[in-house]
Amino acid sequence: MDFTDEQIMLRDMVRDFAEKEIVPIASKIDETAEFPKATIAKMGELGLLGIPFPEKYGGAGMDNVSYIIAVEEISKACGSHGITLAAHISLGCYPIFLFGTEEQKQKYLVPLAKGEGLGSFGLTEPNAGSDAGGTQTTAVEDGDFFILNGSKQFITNAEYCISVVCTAVTGKDERGKKEISSFIIEQGIPGFSIGKKEDKLGVRASNTCMLIFEDCKVPKANLLGDKSKGFKQFLTILDGGRISIGALALGIAEGAYEASVRYAKERKAFGQSIAEFQAIQFMLADMATELAAAKHLIYHAARLEDEGKDFVRESAMAKLYASEAAMRVTHNAIQIHGGYGYTHDYPVERMNRDAKICTIGEGTSEIQRLVIARDVLGVR
Repeated sequence: MDFTDEQIMLRDMVRDFAEKEIVPIASKIDETAEFPKATIAKMGELGLLGIPFPEKYGGAGMDNVSYIIAVEEISKACGSHGITLAAHISLGCYPIFLFGTEEQKQKYLVPLAKGEGLGSFGLTEPNAGSDAGGTQTTAVEDGDFFILNGSKQFITNAEYCISVVCTAVTGKDERGKKEISSFIIEQGIPGFSIGKKEDKLGVRASNTCMLIFEDCKVPKANLLGDKSKGFKQFLTILDGGRISIGALALGIAEGAYEASVRYAKERKAFGQSIAEFQAIQFMLADMATELAAAKHLIYHAARLEDEGKDFVRESAMAKLYASEAAMRVTHNAIQIHGGYGYTHDYPVERMNRDAKICTIGEGTSEIQRLVIARDVLGVR
């Protein structure tokens, strides 16, 4: 993969940070489901929480490829840290950057990009997952405010965000379909509360909660973009976010692959290292091939986005392939480790659990196939 000197410096810096600061705590925070506030704060100090945003908005002024490099390297050490970073930038910050007014960017994007707090995104609801058009949260105009009522489910960074971009139904369009709008909600505003914290299979140290809106008064100044285009806005956000989920999957899988190579060289059976057995070699060969293919898809999509070209199909392909490859790679990693791979003494069982969310979040594998098929057939 060809990177610029600046991107290589970033990769090496993030890799060094991850190995020294994140790897030593990854197992413990997975077991306790403790949110890693200290290391996330350090990521902010390093500028990682604002990588792709202009310096005038508090960011590092780098490109999306650089952002994807950071997600990959952080995720290699710990999926919980990786998904926290990906959700913050792709979902918490990008909607404000792409659709916000200058005033909204200065007020909300700048502190997020500087790492002063995390961003979040409220789309999924108890009865609206893949069918995001089934949104039931409502926003009713009342003078200079919108009154929000409803709830959001499975929201990453919810408890620790300083702001969340949230979707709500504001009426019906000319075809009689729901008009969905987006709003910037500040943490602590009356009527907005954090609900149940989820006890998850994987990425256990990432924060995932319900958002609850009970007569929540949101100033009209916090309406994000065109009131009638909230649905199109979040589709755009998901297109970009899928590349970061692909990078999350790639990083997790690379961590499992590297652990497997080390273990195969060290583990002895029948008088030799298991790396000398063809069955193990074939698994490692398949893992290496799938990782290479996933990496090419992900960085190709990221470069298309940086170049301002259409990347809808490519981002869906990258997310679909990388997430499902991560499941296969981490499965084989456990197999190579044998009984030890099934214990908490080795990281590969955690990586297998962490990888699963990548086939669900930001559109399931089935939804990615729909996106790709519609683009192939020209019915997007």
